[in-house]
Amino acid sequence: MPNSKWLKPAAFFLVLGLTPLPGVKADEPLAVRQKAPPFQLQAQDGRTISLADRRGKGWTVLYFYPKAGTPGCTTQACAFRDALREVRDQNAEVYGVSTDAAPVLAEFHKKYRLNFTLQSEPDACVTDAYGVKLPVVKVAKRWTFIIDPELVIRDINDDVDPALDAKIVAGRLKKLRGGG
Repeated sequence: MPNSKWLKPAAFFLVLGLTPLPGVKADEPLAVRQKAPPFQLQAQDGRTISLADRRGKGWTVLYFYPKAGTPGCTTQACAFRDALREVRDQNAEVYGVSTDAAPVLAEFHKKYRLNFTLQSEPDACVTDAYGVKLPVVKVAKRWTFIIDPELVIRDINDDVDPALDAKIVAGRLKKLRGGG
């Protein structure tokens, strides 16, 4: 029987995305100036959304969040809702991505009167491709990517404050576009 004193802390570290064993590395996340991994995902309203369709149409804000309806995720979504004009003034669209099923996202979208698209990613393949999937569980870390019109990653925030993310994104977009 394995020593349960070691198993509980190890499971805790894995759920948090940390490596409890020396010399074991997690996959490297994407970096600024890399091409954004392509994807096609189902939106909360049943439409299929493809990143490739955004080429040449403006900037894309892709924010990953753990679970719709939880306090931090609700705060972040409502902050983007309230700041959407500032983001769109920078020729950008916002897409929230989680591993929740589309019907869960549809309910979340309606309940909080969100004015941008949520995307369902229940198999966590895109979350994994962006390097934001927590080990073992199919849940995303809270990260935000800003992608330019040529689908190149221009900014990555891996230390997201749910309440401030939308305002930070609007400011980063303005700087990246040369306006400030």
